[in-house]
Amino acid sequence: MGIREHVRATAKALLGTKVTKRLGRYLRKSKPLPSARVYRDLLVGKRGLELGGPSNIFGDEGFLPVYRDLESLDNCLYSSSTIWTGSVSEGGTFEFHPSKAKGNQIICEASDLAPISDGTYGCVLASHCLEHVANPLRALAEWTRVLRPDGLLLLILPHKEGTFDQRRPVTTLEHMISDRENNVGENDLTHLAEILELHDLSRDKAAGSMEQFRQRCLDNYSKRAMHHHVFDTPSTIKMLDYCDFKILRVDNLKPYHIVILARRSQTHPENTGFLGPNAEYRRASPFSADRASS
Repeated sequence: MGIREHVRATAKALLGTKVTKRLGRYLRKSKPLPSARVYRDLLVGKRGLELGGPSNIFGDEGFLPVYRDLESLDNCLYSSSTIWTGSVSEGGTFEFHPSKAKGNQIICEASDLAPISDGTYGCVLASHCLEHVANPLRALAEWTRVLRPDGLLLLILPHKEGTFDQRRPVTTLEHMISDRENNVGENDLTHLAEILELHDLSRDKAAGSMEQFRQRCLDNYSKRAMHHHVFDTPSTIKMLDYCDFKILRVDNLKPYHIVILARRSQTHPENTGFLGPNAEYRRASPFSADRASS
């Protein structure tokens, strides 16, 4: 029995099942993002696609509870069995909110949404997914393709300062462009040496020992636990600007969240207010790299 299971069993013995469940819900509940209403108002009534997930962040107890506002939500996973979700079945099996009908579960790569037609969705959601994709620009191009012309992207990425990536350098846009031009696939291990050298295992207890971590990385095509690329907020904004997304809202939340809402644009958008060193989000960000002028 693991520590979490032991604590749960002890709590049940002392407090009873009902009180233990109520306490668990309270402890899991996140403090809402102050600007959550802005995101929710723009997403209400949309037909969406989520890459990865379902995410606790978007649930009623998460800091950005948008599931309840969507008209419907389909889901894409790279496999019918993942370390994040367990086993899933294709078809109308995706449960994302108790008040909503199940969405369509699709099995395909996030960077190759071949089963989905152009312009199908009003929004795409991706929480802590894109860092696990070897070719992020190709993935974003696919996400753009399946969006309607004015569709929205809600993207959440881990800020390196709050994660086990803190020692690694931020991935440059030029590197990601090269990955796309070279058609890098999900079996890519280009970053393995860097990861094994700089990954902060003290912040990743679930990874086990260094040897266990190394073996998991070597089996990344199956596990998909490795962070191919490393982000801070300026690099994320620069990436989305390159992909012709109009930035609508940027927020940062400890311990490690970059939260961006953007709209698909038919031409290259004007994002100067978010790209410069005096962007408003920089002053509010809890992460030092974001506050530094560039």
